[in-house]
Amino acid sequence: MTDTDEADAVRRIWSELGLPGIIDVHTHFMPKSVMDKVWNYFDSAGPLVGRPWPITYRTDEAHRVETLRAFGVRRFTSLVYPHKPDMAAWLNQWAAQFASQTPDCLSTATFYPELGAPDYVSAAIDAGTRVFKAHIQVGDYDPNDPLLEGVWAAIADSGTPVVIHCGSGPQPGRFTGPEPIRRLLRRHPRLRLIIAHMGMPEYGEFLDMCLDSQAVHLDTTMAFTAFIDESMPFPAEHEPRLRAAGERIVFGSDFPNIPYGYLDALRAVTGLPGVDEKWLRGALHDNAARLFALALPSD
Repeated sequence: MTDTDEADAVRRIWSELGLPGIIDVHTHFMPKSVMDKVWNYFDSAGPLVGRPWPITYRTDEAHRVETLRAFGVRRFTSLVYPHKPDMAAWLNQWAAQFASQTPDCLSTATFYPELGAPDYVSAAIDAGTRVFKAHIQVGDYDPNDPLLEGVWAAIADSGTPVVIHCGSGPQPGRFTGPEPIRRLLRRHPRLRLIIAHMGMPEYGEFLDMCLDSQAVHLDTTMAFTAFIDESMPFPAEHEPRLRAAGERIVFGSDFPNIPYGYLDALRAVTGLPGVDEKWLRGALHDNAARLFALALPSD
């Protein structure tokens, strides 16, 4: 399939639903040196990946932006994340500059448990950050680390959503899984968390959190695809609750770091059993539009 064929097929899906496009809450744009290291890690099938993982959209930054636009992605993110101290503030500076030059990118920031974190997180919020990224697995930190208490308080007060990779897929980390997030939400129940990857493989427990709290959302990133179904399939027993949580399901792709096409990611969601067009309009666009207060009418 050519790039044009794929773009046409993607656009056909959302246009037939009566949508103006897609909002993708889980895409990655990073400084080139960081992205190159991420791609090298995937190429080596490192321990957090554990299997061959070809990068489908390994192109330069400008081409990747234009690819999303060709798909009709109306808003996307530049999810950056640190794996060590003294990295997050620099990533935030880069991401703010990227967003200023890319108006369809929701301005993104991140953090790490370190002494200066509350200050640079508050500065990012004041500067217009629309979404934060937290990667518990790669960062290898406890989301309940006392150094993050001021961070979570500032984010909760601002109402800024956080895309958080906290499930134990593709490989478990020291602090992944539902229990650390339950403890975090007990202290900060207003946190607008977007649980990345549907919380795989702890789908049921993260669905519980979503259904129990209006503030918790789940993103579809990589879930339901043939690639993930080989090792971490979404259990059929949870499908009724997935449909019930429809207003808090948001589409994510993990573009460009996916081992299959964007069309495959989209079809994995639109092919879910029992979901209707209203559910799909919410997941692909309207739920995120509400969450980010975007003036993007769906009709």
